[in-house]
Amino acid sequence: MPINQIESNLEAITITIAHLEKGKFCDEKLLKELKKERDRILKDLKLK
Repeated sequence: MPINQIESNLEAITITIAHLEKGKFCDEKLLKELKKERDRILKDLKLK
């Protein structure tokens, strides 16, 4: 996957996580999966 696409996915996931954490009703399972995916992308980009 091109770097720009990966960065776009990372940005979208990060924004979604922030939105879910601010909301009153947060799906903890979804939040956990999104954080796992964000960590995987960061690792792939060698940023973590």
